[in-house]
Amino acid sequence: MFRLDEKIWFWTILVIPAIVLVFILVQVWKKSAQKKFANLALLKRLSPNQSLFKSVLKLIVLCAAFLFLVLALVNPKIGTKLETVRSQGVDIVFAVDVSKSMLAEDIAPNRIEKSKQLVTQIINSLGSDRVGIIAYAGKAFPQLPITTDYAASKMFLQNMNTDMMTSQGTAIREAIELAKTYYDDEEQTNRILVIISDGEDHEGDAAEIAEEANDQGIRIFTIGVGNESGGPIPIKRNGVILNYKKDRNGETVITKLNEDTLREIAQEANGVYINGSSTSEVVDTIKDLLDKMDKKEFESKQIADFKDQFQWFLGFGILFLFIDIFLLERKTEWLKKLNLFNENF
Repeated sequence: MFRLDEKIWFWTILVIPAIVLVFILVQVWKKSAQKKFANLALLKRLSPNQSLFKSVLKLIVLCAAFLFLVLALVNPKIGTKLETVRSQGVDIVFAVDVSKSMLAEDIAPNRIEKSKQLVTQIINSLGSDRVGIIAYAGKAFPQLPITTDYAASKMFLQNMNTDMMTSQGTAIREAIELAKTYYDDEEQTNRILVIISDGEDHEGDAAEIAEEANDQGIRIFTIGVGNESGGPIPIKRNGVILNYKKDRNGETVITKLNEDTLREIAQEANGVYINGSSTSEVVDTIKDLLDKMDKKEFESKQIADFKDQFQWFLGFGILFLFIDIFLLERKTEWLKKLNLFNENF
């Protein structure tokens, strides 16, 4: 098996065409200058040891040295053996509220960004658990199925925003219903759904569906983002606040954290409500709760024990650099005997 550690260094290979281009331009300039000052046949007699072949050879050696040094920076690795690894953990689905009320700035920097910070830090604290992501506002949509790829989950998470849903509102019920489809093991009981929201449930029957989810072995943890005094919903363009959302009477809408709804949902699903104002407290609480749960053994995976191979490329790169340094551009006796490209007269 083969793997590259630092692929970004491949971009430096573009220096090689630049070196070749400069070499060609220099040779063209030399030929042009020589024509102005001397006859080419006479110039060859005056400087018989000048060799274009040796110059080209030095260029090739220099480019080869640079190529090998780049490959050393990329650090190729070869898998030497396969190991069987069994993972144990729980399945955690994050349902993130992306309704417009999450733009309120009653918690820094705003509710939606705080929610993403909380989920990111929770994922960073996990060991071998599997995670999935749901986005919901007026409707609920799957973002990422259950996976152990934490990097992918955080990438999807960072791309979530309040403009991704055309249907506005806060449909917590739909988020719970969708979460039921995420768990692929019917016998599994260690299922976790983490709902991150300001608690403004526009449907009002989330507690009922939460109880049904608990009957299917799903525990629901709710995290409240915002504060009870609330704040207006800004309308921005290019990061600048133009106005605040208003109701039909022209009054500024104030959105408040509804902890009662979130507590009720958690209570009905044998879960816990957590105030999201302190990231460290949220992460510690979730971690403690997960540690007390039974773990499920996931499918075995084959991974390779990779060994670094950069030293070989580094060695060849240094070797070619030494060759380039000690390789003269003038003709040598052995080159004259070979008479390459009819250079001898």
